[in-house]
Amino acid sequence: MYTTRSRLVLGFHGCDKSVADAVLSGAILLKNSTNSYDWLGRGIYFWENSPSRALEFAANLREHPNTSKMPIRTPAVIGAVIDLGFCFDLLDYQNLQLLRKGYQSLLQSNPSGDMPRNRSAGNAGDLLLRDLDCAVVEAVHMRRSRRGQQPFDSVRSVFYEGGELYPNAGFREKDHVQICVRNPNCIKGFFVPREIDYDYPKV
Repeated sequence: MYTTRSRLVLGFHGCDKSVADAVLSGAILLKNSTNSYDWLGRGIYFWENSPSRALEFAANLREHPNTSKMPIRTPAVIGAVIDLGFCFDLLDYQNLQLLRKGYQSLLQSNPSGDMPRNRSAGNAGDLLLRDLDCAVVEAVHMRRSRRGQQPFDSVRSVFYEGGELYPNAGFREKDHVQICVRNPNCIKGFFVPREIDYDYPKV
């Protein structure tokens, strides 16, 4: 009953400027990401309320072109107004229990025990390549589909990333909330993020 998120959120997507320009002009739509390591499953990914992190992501892909199918020449950010709709929000305890059941379902479908694994990328200690998490989230969606249950429009969760902000901290350098939009109708519009005008108070 409380899974529908009746509010709009702002999401930010890092990409090449050519893609940003084409999306903003209406020439193309953002495509679903379908990598096996996309931790929230298949969909269009956004950083919630963090254009700076989206831009850093795009800049990182420019520096490491082998990690992306779409080369980044000029890093850019697209803003989006998103209605989360029927959301698989993993900040909700109830949904975490659904995720656990998704894992159990995945286990049953792999009796040999040959399960995907979450992996680090390069020398980074963080598990950035989330093959297991992706498979578990997709198992949740598949389980709901088999039962004729309402499909989720979006998935939302916190991603803990980076080193400790200070010794023994519970916060990491790159912690963020990510949104994976499965139903493109959740995206109500795109915009160009603007810089704040410091001559006026923040709103």
